[in-house]
Amino acid sequence: MKRETNMMKQFSSLVILAAFVCAAPVLAAESPVGKWNTIDEKTGKVTSEVELYEQGGKLFGKITGLPEPNDAKGKPKTCTACTGADKDQPIIGLVIIKDLILKGDRYKEGTLLDPDDGKIYKGEVWREGEKLNVRGYLGFFFRTQTWVRAK
Repeated sequence: MKRETNMMKQFSSLVILAAFVCAAPVLAAESPVGKWNTIDEKTGKVTSEVELYEQGGKLFGKITGLPEPNDAKGKPKTCTACTGADKDQPIIGLVIIKDLILKGDRYKEGTLLDPDDGKIYKGEVWREGEKLNVRGYLGFFFRTQTWVRAK
């Protein structure tokens, strides 16, 4: 009888261990890799398409599409407000998310570039279902945008 009780305890322990092992992938962060649409908060319209990708264990994102890719003269829109190597580069192809590292359920410790004003912010990214939260920090202040999966 005592031997059967010990066997039952061992079996129960194995079942619990197996449940944790199977649940581990669910507990990990959902990968944001893929294409996302940025949305204008006032109009609700898509402002760009951004492709997130991993490189060297870090998360990056580049603009792959714009609803209106050309300026009034028919030339590709460029990042006139950007500085350094990004100055006057075409918006399409511009890497705006750099060097984010997975920490728990969020990608952090990298930077976000706003091509509208050329400013670079500390940033983090995390998924909530089919939505992506993109948060930029300036000191203690932050702003969060919600992006939706591109179709």
